[in-house]
Amino acid sequence: MSATTHSTARHKLHVTMPTDTEVRMERMFDAPRQLVWDAFTKAEMLEKWWGLRSTTTKVEKLEVRVGGKYRFLQTDPTGTVHAFRGEFTAVSPIDALGYTFEYEPMAGHIVQDDVTFEDHGRQTKIVAVMTFTSKMDRDGMVNSGMEYGAAESYDMLDELLAELGASVI
Repeated sequence: MSATTHSTARHKLHVTMPTDTEVRMERMFDAPRQLVWDAFTKAEMLEKWWGLRSTTTKVEKLEVRVGGKYRFLQTDPTGTVHAFRGEFTAVSPIDALGYTFEYEPMAGHIVQDDVTFEDHGRQTKIVAVMTFTSKMDRDGMVNSGMEYGAAESYDMLDELLAELGASVI
């Protein structure tokens, strides 16, 4: 399993499933860690890259602190609004971010996402580990197109970082 075929970006998303309940995603970005952190934690930046190209994302709530909540509304080309929500479980500025993730129409199927931001000089490596409550939930997410969506979303993040003046190496 790997999203390398979906992306035209220089850096590809690498996806593995290390256990029956986990998905691990890794991707490099040509931007300093602080800027990548900001893109994950500032609403005005998240709205520009989170989701698919065919959708628009509105950050309704974003409280980046342990116990803080977030809620994103994503509108698809038909006008259907999809709501996602969660709670921050770990916040270590520019190093790590942990949060739960739940698609509201499928309430109760909660995923724990743990993202680390690794400093590689003028680049930043993102390692995101998604932990599901069951293999069935993990496989359901994988079969829904998660890998393609994540790759496209990270490509849009890459583009945003370039627009913001991050140096391209």
